[in-house]
Amino acid sequence: MKIDIKIPSLGESISEATINTILKPSGSFVKLDEEILEIETDKVNQVIYAPQQGILTLSVAKEEVVKIGQIIGFVDTEGKVPSTVTDSPPPIPKAQPLPPSKPQAPEVSARHTQTDFVQSLQTPPQENKPMSTPIPTKEGTVSRRKMSALRKVIATRLVEAKNTTAMLTTFNEIDMSAVMAIRAHEKESFIKKHGVKLGFMSFFVKGVVAALKANPQINVALDGEEILTYHTYDIGVAVSTERGLMVPVVRGCDTLNFGEVEKALETYAKKAREGSIGIDDLKGGSFTITNGGVFGSLLSTPILNPPQSAILGMHAIVKRPVVVEDQIVIRPMMYVALSYDHRLIDGKEAVLFLVHLKQSLEDPSRLLLDL
Repeated sequence: MKIDIKIPSLGESISEATINTILKPSGSFVKLDEEILEIETDKVNQVIYAPQQGILTLSVAKEEVVKIGQIIGFVDTEGKVPSTVTDSPPPIPKAQPLPPSKPQAPEVSARHTQTDFVQSLQTPPQENKPMSTPIPTKEGTVSRRKMSALRKVIATRLVEAKNTTAMLTTFNEIDMSAVMAIRAHEKESFIKKHGVKLGFMSFFVKGVVAALKANPQINVALDGEEILTYHTYDIGVAVSTERGLMVPVVRGCDTLNFGEVEKALETYAKKAREGSIGIDDLKGGSFTITNGGVFGSLLSTPILNPPQSAILGMHAIVKRPVVVEDQIVIRPMMYVALSYDHRLIDGKEAVLFLVHLKQSLEDPSRLLLDL
């Protein structure tokens, strides 16, 4: 019996993945639940396991893009078990080299043999060819490395977000004096009570929830010709990792206190460092916060995280002269940016959202009732 191997569902908004690593090539004998290959998306990697014991046949190659639900091979449960099962495949016949004057891409077959697999690793897919006009470089002045599958998917999604939405960004600035004073005053007691440090992000998460409640037109998404309005406050918080940017979701932020928000953020930061963030951590979310300020960014225009229609960008806190009650004073100021899909959100609504956020953080007493 032949048992199909399918690409599993990887969460909402994920429609395709890239074959990252083939762990067991076609023709191999595999055991039940043995790792076959690893797929990669713009969010996480996931291992595909053997559905049964038998002889494996794969119809995909490394770096090939596959769709959710696509059949990528099968396991023949009636295949004969080799007398000696080793991790090393049998010798592979040497492939006939192609004439140098007429380079050709290998013929794509529905079923890939071991020879096809090896050749696929040596020859990039047709769509991933370099620019037709190479960048002129002098030997020894540059180094080259191949674009990772994850980075290619991220690049595609960013371009898609730019090309398929009417993205616009509006800005404001926030005097962070009150927040910084509270953090300094509550530093020790907060750690004793909650076991985590009180950071800036929990203030912004709670401030965003308050601003979304006051401006529900921001908490929306476009589904075909219908506008979805979210009545939940599941906030994605961008986390930078060695593999790229991920956006785990802190759920039910309207019901969490500051300590619970900080604990959730610490958990995701740990998972990011360990590379253990899973699909469930990234599902859902109606709004995203990204903080370029931790790297020193003074101002930026964050790109939307589809299917969401708005994203908030935090930036570095810088002491600047400002006018307070007709006096010039030095205050720690932060620029904030709200990028939004203008098809769904009007400029007035975006401005009012930022004004509400500014007021909440400059006078955060109402946000701290559950500190």
